[in-house]
Formats: sequence, C-alpha cells, structure tokens
Amino acid sequence: MSKKALADFDFETGEVLLLDKPLTWTSFDVVRKVKNTLRPRKIGHAGTLDPLATGLLILCTGKKTKEIDQIQAQEKEYEGTFRLGQTTPSFDLETPVDAEQPYAHLSEAEIRAAAAAFVGKIEQTPPIFSAVKVDGKRAYELARQGQEAEIKAKTVEIKVFEITRLALPEIDFRIFIAKSTYDSVVTGKLNTATFKLATNQWNLNTAGNGGYVQILAKDG
Repeated sequence: MSKKALADFDFETGEVLLLDKPLTWTSFDVVRKVKNTLRPRKIGHAGTLDPLATGLLILCTGKKTKEIDQIQAQEKEYEGTFRLGQTTPSFDLETPVDAEQPYAHLSEAEIRAAAAAFVGKIEQTPPIFSAVKVDGKRAYELARQGQEAEIKAKTVEIKVFEITRLALPEIDFRIFIAKSTYDSVVTGKLNTATFKLATNQWNLNTAGNGGYVQILAKDG
C-alpha cells in the first residue's frame, strides 16, 4: 500500500479492510499489526480465524466497527485439504498424529456421499483446539495449557460441501457455511472450528477412518 493510497483512507470515520491472514498468525496478531502501523483509534475484526487457517480476515475501523455483527452474520466460504488415514488431537497440523487407520478401501462414491450428508442444519461441538471463547479465553489457549473446557454444541447450517479433488489420502474441499440458526455472531466465531469437527466426524463415523485438516483458507 503506497503513502498516496493511505492518504485516501479515513480510519476515524470508518473503513472496512480485507486482509489475507498469514499462516500461524492469530487474528489478534493481525489487528495489533494494523493498529500499530495505521494508528486508528478504534479497530476490531469480524470473525476469528484459527492460527493455522489463512485467508480473508475483515477488519473494521472507526464507526465501521458498528457493522461487525452484521458482517459476521454473513455466509462464509472455505477451501482446503485434509488427509485421510491419520488423526490429530487438534484435527489439524497444530498437534502431532496420534492414530492411523486404513483408507484404501474407501470408494469415491462413499466419500462423496459422506460429504453430502453434512449439507443442511446439523449440531456441532467445536473441539478444544478452536477459536471459540470459554470464560473469556480462546479454547485453543486452554488446550495448549493442558486445561479442559466444556464447549456447548451449536446448530449450524452447511449450504455446500463440495469435493474438488480426490487423490487419496488427500481430499480437497470447498464449503459454504450459513449464519447460525440461533446466534449468527457465535457461528461467525466458530466457523473454522465447526468445519474441522465436521471433517473429523465424517472420517471417523461415516467413512470408518481418521483424518485431519492440512490446509484451510477462508475465501469469503
């Protein structure tokens, strides 16, 4: 971003910034970086992404922070890759593989049918390694400290669950998640965790083997 472009922004009146969150950065890391660089008096993000997720992170400054709830209530789109045959406690690459299962027996038809079964309204309980808040703290922070936390299930609506590439043990996917049936703001914060759990349930319960998310990117 050039200095001339920066002069066109009015951060106090309010701006909506669309940023590509880097891998391993927390959403707060991005907010802090922008705040220290651009010096807006008021800034916030419209939905938390897990540290190992990349892609769209929306920041609002000034009076635009009043629109955060409205932005969080919109549909979300993700693309990514997960690996069959292995599981991790975090359902992604944050923790090491803790179990292995065979996957060669799975047919393409079985895998696509399992994905289709997740379309619609379903109950999801985010895993402990997720960005959902528990007593004011992120669940993944408690998990890293070895603490346990009770996380309640939420109703979510998955509008599209598409397999875009099938090259076992890897599967590429695209998913659209609607706002929560009961609380759109909560779903906005849980969307990444919800999908990680959905893929794990699919692999363990429907396909009969384990899996974890290798890559997760938010596109919209």
